[in-house]
Amino acid sequence: MNQSVIERKPEAGEAAALMQVVMLGIGDEVFALDSDLVREIIDPVPATRVAGARPFLPSVVNVRGNVIPLADLRVRFGMPKAESTADTRIVVLEIKIDGDPVLVGVVADKVYEVTEISPADVQPTPRVGMHWNPEFIRFITKWREEFVIVPNMERILS
Repeated sequence: MNQSVIERKPEAGEAAALMQVVMLGIGDEVFALDSDLVREIIDPVPATRVAGARPFLPSVVNVRGNVIPLADLRVRFGMPKAESTADTRIVVLEIKIDGDPVLVGVVADKVYEVTEISPADVQPTPRVGMHWNPEFIRFITKWREEFVIVPNMERILS
């Protein structure tokens, strides 16, 4: 779903289009990933470090015979490292990089649920007061009375 659809106000008698998302936790933060990007959610698998790799893409994993980069969003967002727990999962995403589909795994401390968010709950990203690069954030919304971040995965991973 593109940004213009999110910002568009529904016409009289027209329902606002809901966006289906996968809610996941990384550190103390809750993120909502567009479910269209999510290919699968798996238990952690052994990762192989790659010499000279970018700090936020330090390793690769084997997922059903495909070698995919494993992204650590904690590094990209400047969050402290954490050990894996029983709730840790790898969320396999398919994103567009330079127009080509690319599979990438993202480590999540917890995957909560698949749900829908309403365009009525979308908030603009504040340009001040945030410790993250605003270019990495599509928008902020509410879920269960809590603000959650909808990241721009293409920008974060490219």
